[in-house]
Amino acid sequence: MARSAAETTDSTMTYKHWKLDAGSEGIGWLTFDKADSSTNTLSADVIAELAAILDALRTQRARGLVIRSGKASGFIAGADVEEFTRVESTEQALAIVRRGWDLMNKLAALPFPTLALVDGFCMGGGLELALACRYRIAVDQPGTRFALPEVMLGILPGWGGVMRLPRVIGPSAALDLLMTGRSVDARRAKRIGLVDASVPPRVMDNAARMLVLEAPPQRKLALLQRLLNGPLKFVVAAMARRQLRAKARPEHYPAPYAILDLWAKYDGDPFAPPPGNPASIATLVEGDTARNLIRVFMLQERMKALGKASDFTARRVHVAGAGVMGGDIAAWCAMRGITVTLQDQSAERLAPAMKRAAELFKRRLRDKLRIRDAADRLIPDVSGEGARHADVIIEAIFENLEAKRALFARLEAIAKPTAILASNTSSLKLADIGAELADPSRLVGIHFFNPVPQMQLVEVVSGSNTDAETAAKAAAFVRQIDKLPLPVRDSPGFLVNRVLGPYLNQALKLVDQGVAPETLDAAALRFGMPMGPIELADTVGLDICMAVGKELAGEAQPPRRLKELVDGGNLGRKTGRGFYEWRSGKAQKGATGSVTPELVEQLIAPYLTEAQAAVSEAIVADADLADAGLIFGTGFAPFRGGPLHYLKCRKS
Repeated sequence: MARSAAETTDSTMTYKHWKLDAGSEGIGWLTFDKADSSTNTLSADVIAELAAILDALRTQRARGLVIRSGKASGFIAGADVEEFTRVESTEQALAIVRRGWDLMNKLAALPFPTLALVDGFCMGGGLELALACRYRIAVDQPGTRFALPEVMLGILPGWGGVMRLPRVIGPSAALDLLMTGRSVDARRAKRIGLVDASVPPRVMDNAARMLVLEAPPQRKLALLQRLLNGPLKFVVAAMARRQLRAKARPEHYPAPYAILDLWAKYDGDPFAPPPGNPASIATLVEGDTARNLIRVFMLQERMKALGKASDFTARRVHVAGAGVMGGDIAAWCAMRGITVTLQDQSAERLAPAMKRAAELFKRRLRDKLRIRDAADRLIPDVSGEGARHADVIIEAIFENLEAKRALFARLEAIAKPTAILASNTSSLKLADIGAELADPSRLVGIHFFNPVPQMQLVEVVSGSNTDAETAAKAAAFVRQIDKLPLPVRDSPGFLVNRVLGPYLNQALKLVDQGVAPETLDAAALRFGMPMGPIELADTVGLDICMAVGKELAGEAQPPRRLKELVDGGNLGRKTGRGFYEWRSGKAQKGATGSVTPELVEQLIAPYLTEAQAAVSEAIVADADLADAGLIFGTGFAPFRGGPLHYLKCRKS
């Protein structure tokens, strides 16, 4: 007769991070609840404890094992990134990889059924642990997501993910997740075969119990997928490499190329590539890209922490102005669970914003009930009465000082005394906007970037009169809607537009001097920017570029070609023509022309100079936050670690 899980380990043994409970049917329920942490991460001591538990269980006759989380925050966030930041040698980094690799192989080799019950995020090493189990069940709720995001840190999944994921879901789907870091929700995970079932929370424990007791044969890939994962690997690899080269340069981002080679040539074994091979972990961790991308990750975590200085939570938001920016801000807030009233002068002006919101909900939420609930939370409000009940009021009208002052006078008169008054201005000084308010300390800048659904950064602007607690509440609100807050001082252009302005102006002047827009865009891409400056200007809108440039540069004459295009009504992507013709959302470009190192330097120099000036003038608190803001706000080449970090490294 099989012994219960309680009998499989020494009853006197206790663990700091794990708890093993016995089920009545011989199933062990192993709960991961990392001590002194709000999140489960696989640190060295966590792995050591789990290895000891698995060793003990292996010698016994347990009927099965279910691994679950004791955290409300999710399943497992992955490896402890802090450990990677402390390594001082390649050998130490490889030791971390070896530790996890051995653990996952030990889990996979257990002689009884194992199941990962995933409720909440399952990232990196957490997904590799789930893949090492025989079965996986996803709890169908909004927070459940699966991803292998190591590529975004410039490294690769070294604990078995590159080996096991293609065997579970097929090589094409696996490489898409491995090489992009993209996540999938519970339902998508079930559709692609990543999990055996997707169940509601109320039945998750019973579903896990039944699956372990029934112990059905593991699902096999279709014959074609098995062939593509074996003798026809070269077909998948060649196609994936072509697609990858169109998106990322190997000298900038070597990790996705290493992942592809590790799967295609070494069956996902991270210790198989010889030293110096591009697919080896040692090569990746010794390179600048991994160090810089891990630095960017830590900067991102710092920005998230800036939103925790206040426990403020908004239940209702009022957005005044239903243009592209205001409408998208309102839609995003509604999608994140907040009741939103969206104000404009007529139903006709509100209609386009409501239509875009519906498209966003459908694209992002996918589930009919969630789409319906988000749509119900977004309320058109011609009268503006929603401002009376709002916790946060965001002004998002056109860049006109008098118009903004008049609007805020009306809003302040009806707003709750505790409500945050916020402007989404991109170029006007906050102090000027709030000059006539009865209580200017309530006014803060909450500056979003276009397109709102894609851009993570939001500048939180403190004017000379802004109350510190109001700014802290604004930062908390930004985190509540899953954006990254960057505190900045009230100054023309703040940080992002202040730095982007000279960069774009330099590019536009070079166009006037005869350099082709395609050549300038290619020069920026060669440096590592995600988009060239001319395509960026077309995307933002040439009228906006000219208005912001005028505001920042005073009476300076705008670049000649820019003025000609704006005067002719050719405003870029939104009108179908700017510096480029736009078809189906894509710029139609001609030949690139010759890109020289001198042109790259000439193009980027104003950006770097202005970034230094912004730090020296204390627009942001320090160089690290400037780097973070410019990476997440302008897309400055992440593999370089930020403009100030890049300059520092270049000088050393």
